[in-house]
Amino acid sequence: MRNQNLNPDKDNMNTTERDIEKALRPGDFGDFTGQDQVVENLRIFVKAAAQRGESLDHVLLHGPPGLGKTTLAYIISNELGSNIKTTSGPVLDKPGDLAGLLTNLEPNDVLFIDEIHRLSPVVEEYLYSAMEDFRIDIMIESGPNARSVQIQLNPFTLVGATTRSGLLTAPLRARFGITSRLEYYDAKRLTLIVQRASEILKITISEEAAYEIARRSRGTPRIANALLRRVRDFAQIKGDGNIDLSIAQYALEKLNVDMFGLDEMDNRILSSIIDKFKGGPVGLNTLATAVGEEGGTLEEVYEPFLIMEGFLIRTPRGREVTEKAYRHLGKKYFKDKGSLFDDLA
Repeated sequence: MRNQNLNPDKDNMNTTERDIEKALRPGDFGDFTGQDQVVENLRIFVKAAAQRGESLDHVLLHGPPGLGKTTLAYIISNELGSNIKTTSGPVLDKPGDLAGLLTNLEPNDVLFIDEIHRLSPVVEEYLYSAMEDFRIDIMIESGPNARSVQIQLNPFTLVGATTRSGLLTAPLRARFGITSRLEYYDAKRLTLIVQRASEILKITISEEAAYEIARRSRGTPRIANALLRRVRDFAQIKGDGNIDLSIAQYALEKLNVDMFGLDEMDNRILSSIIDKFKGGPVGLNTLATAVGEEGGTLEEVYEPFLIMEGFLIRTPRGREVTEKAYRHLGKKYFKDKGSLFDDLA
């Protein structure tokens, strides 16, 4: 079972945690930490669109959960000085739902659709003309009396967010003028995020403790902020309310948070490659079957973090684990794995 303290999905948050997360969100590009290239480009595009008085090109933000896609959508809206309406792909199951949202948008407003890869095909077809021509075609009645009615829309900006960009259809992807991928954060950037959150929440924390929380946060700000709140509870009951390195380490150990922020699925992936496939290389689909997960989820959610941390490498022949993975799991590392022709020698 996955460690819920290392789960970046918003679905696992209760109402109070969602409210706290909103309070911790940066309100403009200047307060946003990390993703420098993405933020700099968006800042230029937004400023240029605002100067021209036009709606911004449609924006697609993709990457693992918890990295700031929703936050950037709100920042884009704030910087444009426009309103934002939010929804998600699974919620829009009928074209009428989409039509209702679009017809209520004011000029240059932002429509944010989370998990846009989960839109139904019918709704997606209606979205094409809305994105390209700012109009939607609705069929009225049926049979011999059926007729199409065009509804003109105000110019708007669609911001789509997805954790699975590979599942987007080619026609939908092509209609986004700006596409940005968000990457995992390094520990130094996450330390700054933890310190900023502690100031907002009025928590006294040492720099060493902030770094300890950051380096175990799986490169994800949402996890870092969640761990900070859990560690605060331990500091309040087991200490004097202030978070130092010792209380941070004690709390994270009690929360079963790995030294590198790896969760149960990460360790299962590494263990499977070592125990079942002699450290690799192993193909993606074979590995997915071995750990009981979809290949696309492994490739887009788990692999990037394991590769960034140096536990896994991709080769033309498949996935291989590194010596660091062996050491982390306490297994003996065999450097010479032999070759295909060793038995013929």
